[in-house]
Amino acid sequence: MAKATTLLAILLVLVFNLSCFSSLTLAARDDSVYESFLQCLKSKTNPQDQISDIVYPQTNLSYTSVLRAYIRNARLNTSTTPKPLIIITPKQISHVQAAVICTKRVDYQLKIRSGGHDYEGISYISNVPFFVLDMFNLRSMEVDVKNETAWVQSGATLGELYYKIRKKSKVHGFPAGYGLAVDNVLDVQMVDANGKLLDRKTMGEGLFWAIRGGGGGSFGVIISYKIRLVSVPETVTVFRVERTLEENATDFVFKWQLVAPKTDNGLFMRMLLQPSTSKTNKTQKTIRASIVALYLGNADTLVSLLAKEFPEMELKKDNCNETSWIQSVIWWANYDIGTSPEVLLDRDIDSAKFLKRKSDYVQTPIPKDKLNGIWQLMIELGKTGLVFNPYGGRMSEIPATKTPFPHRAGNLFKIQYSVTWDEAGSTAENEYLSQPRKLYRYMTPFVSKNPRGAFFPYRDLDIGVMKAGKNSYEEGSVYGQKYFNGNFDRLVKVKTAVDPDNFFRNEQSIPTLPTKA
Repeated sequence: MAKATTLLAILLVLVFNLSCFSSLTLAARDDSVYESFLQCLKSKTNPQDQISDIVYPQTNLSYTSVLRAYIRNARLNTSTTPKPLIIITPKQISHVQAAVICTKRVDYQLKIRSGGHDYEGISYISNVPFFVLDMFNLRSMEVDVKNETAWVQSGATLGELYYKIRKKSKVHGFPAGYGLAVDNVLDVQMVDANGKLLDRKTMGEGLFWAIRGGGGGSFGVIISYKIRLVSVPETVTVFRVERTLEENATDFVFKWQLVAPKTDNGLFMRMLLQPSTSKTNKTQKTIRASIVALYLGNADTLVSLLAKEFPEMELKKDNCNETSWIQSVIWWANYDIGTSPEVLLDRDIDSAKFLKRKSDYVQTPIPKDKLNGIWQLMIELGKTGLVFNPYGGRMSEIPATKTPFPHRAGNLFKIQYSVTWDEAGSTAENEYLSQPRKLYRYMTPFVSKNPRGAFFPYRDLDIGVMKAGKNSYEEGSVYGQKYFNGNFDRLVKVKTAVDPDNFFRNEQSIPTLPTKA
């Protein structure tokens, strides 16, 4: 017995020592990589640049605050979440070029983060050793109202862009989201895998096509976009109307499917579906359907239009707010009309909640009798909501191959599955993650097929991933076909031509073609 105890003690000491040795070895390697990277960066940038001001190793006191600043999902901000060895925060283009060259030299993965909604954290998480290139310092904008264009660096937010446009013009805007932004990109600056700065002319039309909707991060680091501004009327109209199941919400939702994708091109009607409680009986569960809309015109014209197309809505002028385009943006972001546009400059840093998002496309209206089954499951789940965003209109006129984003043709609307929660811990996470997944499975008969489509900006790792450190065309096809349909193989060919070594990669990046034996 004593010998066994002694042997166990020796084994435990050996395991402890091996563990310490392994940790020390990794730490030494990390230190070596950091020093090599830093020396390379200094050699590739202007000697007058203060490189230490843009590089944050894990030992830097500001490392955690810089990392957390643009994490948009709290479930990806835990003590066990993989962290980058270094965060690079470039202040000029040459810093980006140097970061690419030097990251390749030390053979680390480079994740690119520009502060967007990144639901799955693929811009700041990896299971292999990695750095983060955070673009938040590169946020300058130049608005040219005369030529109706603007240059916008990739670290800028949409709120900042809208604010800047409004400072120059009351009758111009920019249609971001839903696949519209890519149609209004005129030029781009991008750093490729060799650290070379390209624009539309030098990169060629094939690559320019790919980065407008195919995920620029698969091909390089986008520095800035030249965009086309669009004209907006001085007066626009917004409204919000709601119905519950007791108020014939089922008929309301069914009619929306028929009207919203085919109505006037100047009218956008989003519909939100959420489990709720009855207005008359707080113990009774129901579904609340809310239509939130923007019309590029006045209230009288809008009310007249919907009286003909959607009389079930019973829209009155009193339900509408006539306002400016910039105030409609503010209202759309859930602020009161009249709020100062300065609110658009708030980056909402380090304020993430726990969330999960999924997406689908619908090509034929969901039958009215089938909606009741959806309501029953949503009430049972309790927390997951749906957002219906209509397509049609101008979007339906754009061919599926015009840009990599293929879903505007042939789809009535996009569904976003949405759940957000406040409770930390694995129990809450497992419960809330299961909800949209169950609803997603239930919706299978009603959505697109072969492939079942998904909206690329709503990244969803449930639909397929590229395993860490690999570049598998087969794995990439699983999610790639869902995001890009028939455009996927064209994206793969562009990727293979411009980044054959697959330097720019993430869990759902565009793969390269397999090398021939």
